[in-house]
Amino acid sequence: MSGEDIALLMHLLLFAYWLGGDIGVFYSSGFAINKNLTREARQTAGKIMMNLDLIPRLCLSMMLTVGGILTHYYGIDHPLWQMVGIILLGPIWTCALIYIHFNEGTDLVKKMTTVDYYFRWIMVFTLLASVFYAFNYTDRLDADPWVGAKLIVFAGLIFCGIMIRKYIGGFIKGIHNIVNDTINEEDDIAMAESLSKARIFVLTIWFLLLVEVWIGVAKPGKLPVNQTASVIEQTIEFRIN
Repeated sequence: MSGEDIALLMHLLLFAYWLGGDIGVFYSSGFAINKNLTREARQTAGKIMMNLDLIPRLCLSMMLTVGGILTHYYGIDHPLWQMVGIILLGPIWTCALIYIHFNEGTDLVKKMTTVDYYFRWIMVFTLLASVFYAFNYTDRLDADPWVGAKLIVFAGLIFCGIMIRKYIGGFIKGIHNIVNDTINEEDDIAMAESLSKARIFVLTIWFLLLVEVWIGVAKPGKLPVNQTASVIEQTIEFRIN
């Protein structure tokens, strides 16, 4: 397998495990809030959900690195500093999320969680700004505008994750109380309300993931190879004149 084949395979697997893991988390949440189930059943559902939730988050953290490497094979050049950032982003973000998951409750993790929250906002604005700059001030995406579309949709995915974090607090607290066997009626109400508010953003993530897959397969707006050089030449000539 070539480097491009490996990058494409990883890209597809990340989408598959992200969507599949997210559906599994959402499905498990229904059992966790079901008051008609035994305490033990809800505890099991809560533990499954909390551990399974790590998979979509890791897929998110690695997606830009794998996607950035893949665009390199598609002929989109990256400055050295940018390529280094692309390669390091995924592994560093992934390691941070793994550490947060397995060391929850410590002072360091609380600080890391706050940093991660603001980092996601930075990523949303950075992605949107980079696409705007690429389309309006460079010719890097003229032949492959679909790459810019994927980055915009990815910014939407990160935004939905931020919104889920905003509304899911009551649910997460209830899950911890279920696992620790301290759940009460007030927690049950808070869990249901919290999950209801977050549901629209969960469903939006599923939809946007399907949009991402379609864009990657259809590549709308991609120019044939014989037209790419012509477009670049016309762009250079226009800017010179």
